[in-house]
Amino acid sequence: MRLRNITGSREVIAESPYVVQEAVQPECPGAWRNIFGNENPIHIEIGMGKGKFIHTMAKEHPRVNYVGIEKYSSVLLRAVQKMEREELANLKFLRMDAEDITSVFGPGEVDRIYLNFSDPWPKDRHAKRRLPSREFLARYDVILKEDGRLEFKTDDRELFDFAVRELEPAGWIAEVISYDLHRDRELMQGNVMTEYEEKFSAMGNPICKYVIFRQRKCPAERARS
Repeated sequence: MRLRNITGSREVIAESPYVVQEAVQPECPGAWRNIFGNENPIHIEIGMGKGKFIHTMAKEHPRVNYVGIEKYSSVLLRAVQKMEREELANLKFLRMDAEDITSVFGPGEVDRIYLNFSDPWPKDRHAKRRLPSREFLARYDVILKEDGRLEFKTDDRELFDFAVRELEPAGWIAEVISYDLHRDRELMQGNVMTEYEEKFSAMGNPICKYVIFRQRKCPAERARS
């Protein structure tokens, strides 16, 4: 998908109080409780797009701190504009590449990660760039708490099958796997749809979702690592 550059988006983001600026990011690991001013759980969305999902989640769950991560300024701008219309104290944004996720969150600092309709990077040589790849799962393993969860949604069946195959070699366990989320009444309870989810489900595309957690190491394995 080709993204249209919006003139002035970087300048708006650089001045926005809702965005944790690049100069401050090296100070963020271990400091998110100070940034939000409370001890509430931290949930992050990687590749948040225009911010509909994470803004809705933050509004519905005021006792959870949310951090939305987006690489592209022109897309992040839309999320900033949502916050300007309806400010939420428990929501912050980061403009950054997800590859650097462990540089802004400390070990065990995050309670939940959301991946929603991530770029499929369809060419095999780009597999390491896919957000549910084993390479990224290793990064999430660092920042998630012991009882943390990761939720992934997509309408791309090939990407979802790839993501499921990555779990075992990466040491993760599936708590829930659904190949048709919107027909699962239990899983749909509390489901917040993204812009893409609304679009693709309206076209009749089944939405896939998994909820996973890290495989716990036995004491001997922990001693060796």
